[in-house]
Amino acid sequence: MGYGVGDHPLWQYLIQPVIAGIVGYITNVLALEMTFRPIEFFGPELFRMKNQPWGLFGWQGIIPTKAEKMASVCFDLMTTKLLNLTEIFERLDPAKFSEVMEDALLLMLDTIVNEVAMKYMPKVWTNLPKEVKDEVVVVMNIESDQFMMTFMEEVKSHIDDILDIKQMTVAACVREKKLVNKIFQECGDKEFVFIRRSGLYFGFLFGLLQMGVFFVYDASWVLPLFGFLVGWATNWVALKVIFRPL
Repeated sequence: MGYGVGDHPLWQYLIQPVIAGIVGYITNVLALEMTFRPIEFFGPELFRMKNQPWGLFGWQGIIPTKAEKMASVCFDLMTTKLLNLTEIFERLDPAKFSEVMEDALLLMLDTIVNEVAMKYMPKVWTNLPKEVKDEVVVVMNIESDQFMMTFMEEVKSHIDDILDIKQMTVAACVREKKLVNKIFQECGDKEFVFIRRSGLYFGFLFGLLQMGVFFVYDASWVLPLFGFLVGWATNWVALKVIFRPL
């Protein structure tokens, strides 16, 4: 006994939502995998547009590909909307900084003094008694407090000229693509589980629509068209649900 305009068996209708759900789930899983992997471009890089994950023959995860751009945009947003680097460094207390660095600096001074003296006056330094050498280190340690405070004041006044924090941040993200991936994966762990499962849920719903259309119109192109639409629509709906409404 057949059903619908094409007189098809009942199972051919009932299986369509199931297959659509499976297709939706698989496409969402693949989409997430291709978002994060591979870390580096995989395949012969014969032709590839700059900052694009795809090549003529190959693919690189979207997040690793966009690591530089994302880091740059995030840094700009943070430093223009949330933070003021100059203001942050202005809060540093030079006296407190000098106090914190005192022990570490004392440990380093002996080595620093010895290296500088051996470079510029090796004979004189070698012939000096150990007591004199120790006295030089002690004097430098006494003077180091004032030096560190002056140094920090200069750093605070010229922080933008001394440190290119944006370049350092972007370079670190480009170098550590796995870490960038990890940030997204840990922050959106539950959401990514939803995206995977939503492919099954939304795919099944679209499959019901497909079944209804096929019941009244069974042209040969209906099933391939709905297969394409299910894969596209499940990804689109999942992403909209993640980011909207605000």
